[in-house]
Amino acid sequence: MDLKHKTSQILFSYWDRVRAGRPTPRRFEIEPARIAAILPSTFILERIHAETYRFRLAGTNVCDIFGVELRGANFLDGWTTLDRLSLIRHLAALTKHGAIDAIHLEAAPLGRPSAPFEALLLPLRHTGETIDRILGALTPLHIPPPWLGELPIASKRIISHELGWPGGAPINFVDGSVRDAVPVFAPAEHTRIVRSERRQFRVFEGGLGRGEADKS
Repeated sequence: MDLKHKTSQILFSYWDRVRAGRPTPRRFEIEPARIAAILPSTFILERIHAETYRFRLAGTNVCDIFGVELRGANFLDGWTTLDRLSLIRHLAALTKHGAIDAIHLEAAPLGRPSAPFEALLLPLRHTGETIDRILGALTPLHIPPPWLGELPIASKRIISHELGWPGGAPINFVDGSVRDAVPVFAPAEHTRIVRSERRQFRVFEGGLGRGEADKS
């Protein structure tokens, strides 16, 4: 998985270490002190239903990007219809099958040029066996734009998504069964790039996609 920002890399490495080979760690296993250096750029979402992922916690840097206190807000608010639908599908893969999602996006306040950002979404279980929490990070790529922390973003647009399977295969968190899938860091011959205008999606052959094809 192509994680460009150091914050994303640190968070993924910590999450991966805590899960210790399991499909996903539990919420109470995440110790904020262990990621103190990147904590202002992290957040935790709670899945309410398929179209509501509520911010339970949001670091100061994340709130500064949006220009508001995010606690209680819906992560899916403020996106275009196309991006919102895309996020709903990807979040379903996280919560139903233990995927992780790397998102590259552009965001801008009114009247200012857009800047690139990277978001990372990682699944967590809270008390039961279902995935109902998401650990995330949001950081500007390259040099932070001069408006960051001064003006709230007014628009955001997804440039690319990349889903990965850290456990090596999708997990069905309803019955606990495991399906075949490709590794997170799949070789190039097992991936393809899907583009639509300026949008780009990396699709891993196999796993959920192959399961659907087998049904047809």
